[in-house]
Amino acid sequence: MEGDVLRQAPRVASKYWKLSATALLSLALAVPLCASTAVAGPAVARTQTTGAAGTRLLDEGAAAGPVVERGLDHLVSDYRTRVPSQYTADSWAPFAKALTTAAGVAGSRSATTSEVAAAKTALMNAAAELKAADEGTFQTITNDTFWNDTSGNPIYSQGGGVFKFGDTYYWYGVHYAGAELYRANPTKKYDGNVSFVSIPVYSSKDLVNWKFENRVATRSTGVGNGADLGGAGWVGRLGVSYNENTGKYVLAVQMWHTGRGGHGVLLLQGDSPTDTFDYGYFQTQITNSPTTGTGDQTVFTDDNGKDYLVFSNREGRSRGFVAKFRESDSLRIEPAVEIRRGDGREGNAMFKLDGKYYHAASDPHGWNSSVNYVNEFGSVQSGYSAEYVLPGTEMDYSHVTQTGFFVTVKGTKQNTVVYAGDRWADFAWNGIGYNQWVPITKTGARPQFHSVSQWQFNVTTGEWRAGPANNHILNPDIQADRVIVSSVRGWRNLGGAVTNVNGGVNGSRFALQVSNSGGVEQRIESVPAGTYTLALHARGSAGQVVVTGADGSQRTLSIPSASGWTRRELTGVVLPGGAATVTVRASGSGGVVVDQLSLVKTSP
Repeated sequence: MEGDVLRQAPRVASKYWKLSATALLSLALAVPLCASTAVAGPAVARTQTTGAAGTRLLDEGAAAGPVVERGLDHLVSDYRTRVPSQYTADSWAPFAKALTTAAGVAGSRSATTSEVAAAKTALMNAAAELKAADEGTFQTITNDTFWNDTSGNPIYSQGGGVFKFGDTYYWYGVHYAGAELYRANPTKKYDGNVSFVSIPVYSSKDLVNWKFENRVATRSTGVGNGADLGGAGWVGRLGVSYNENTGKYVLAVQMWHTGRGGHGVLLLQGDSPTDTFDYGYFQTQITNSPTTGTGDQTVFTDDNGKDYLVFSNREGRSRGFVAKFRESDSLRIEPAVEIRRGDGREGNAMFKLDGKYYHAASDPHGWNSSVNYVNEFGSVQSGYSAEYVLPGTEMDYSHVTQTGFFVTVKGTKQNTVVYAGDRWADFAWNGIGYNQWVPITKTGARPQFHSVSQWQFNVTTGEWRAGPANNHILNPDIQADRVIVSSVRGWRNLGGAVTNVNGGVNGSRFALQVSNSGGVEQRIESVPAGTYTLALHARGSAGQVVVTGADGSQRTLSIPSASGWTRRELTGVVLPGGAATVTVRASGSGGVVVDQLSLVKTSP
């Protein structure tokens, strides 16, 4: 599939990060605006070729930048709503000082571009360092469902990223027309409807409750040369970086537009995270990549404030790259460094955890799900290890997703990476919901992916725990495999005939069929001690489902034959802590068909 952009940044990291916010502002106010920090005006169209592979840059005259003061005014107005009692005194004092200074710069008609940018950067850095006076609360994330914003409206955000500016997280993604159709009727594919609608942005303080802010780009957004996004054949895979020199937020997104020379990276810019973004540049070729445009892409921002585009080559996707954004204005992608070569990979993304960098990607299965393949390394552009499968993604193909993006949360008690998987269900018909977010932690040598259907997260402490409605069975809806197979992902064959079949319950794509006295089993690595309910939908011939606890105890749910889908349930299943096994068997030669299996804890 076409591209994707990540920003993994626990705070707005400036290249001046070693300076205090106040020192940074004072330094900028003392230095006059120079050419390297000025916003470039309209440029004459030109073609530039450098390097062995060459770089073809199309600049049809960037639009005059939006009013910088508007962005600073927005930030000042927003940060004035913070309440001192909610933060520690030590973190509030520098924030209050930066806010006062920024308000003065915003109100000055003589403030230069560099002064405004410095005030904005200092204010956001001070806000990022605000520390809560309490230990926060756990908020619930529920997967396998369609998400709504805080106003109850559908969230349409695919192929995007979550970026933290100041003390607030901002989520950008693409709204496709097909997403609306699938949400209204998730019983078929809409893979022919990738029509671009807009790029919405949502904000959140806890990564759970998302407020709709604006559509930063729409079909009428100009992309240079008199063209607009509405005329593009593809728009997707995007992310946003903040440039300290210009005070601009720069959005990088894949675009295929015949009116702009084909495939490339479109760079838009705005004055605040929720501003309406305007055309900045369109770059069709990144030096050292063998193709124009990118395969899939994300944006990664390191702790030192350096911004990078992480991507694969567009055709074949056998090579992975990391390229810097130009530091002066983030409106060019500099020559790329190749970080991997081998089998084709897509969904390229990067995260940093406990001082180590990780590049993750998935199989080139189009819109379908995959394991996550990881290379780890000590430096952002060098020293990569051999590729391995991210532990925890094997059983259900990364909770039936493709690699999307990552958000690293540095909590007061632990560091947790949020894996934001893209489930392109509107185009793949592989389950409910587009956004599947799960935690990644590191307790041993490698990170661990935790495939949970529901979990609770405390963004202050970084702690997480399974939610009360978490389903401990993986691939319960039999949606991980994209084609008919004789060995269903996450389930071990025990003989007889096993396959996934078309036509699941409630119009879903697949169900699990076991026949000829055969069976399958799934070993769950660990369940907490307690009482559980086993449930499923079944049709066809008779069968049974057995739950075995770590102590060898068993409970059996008998499934009578039925011509249509019928829900079956077994309550009061007492399990000790530890491993558990769920076994599905056919009672005879006939085939029992099951779907939507669940094992949910109901009491301690």
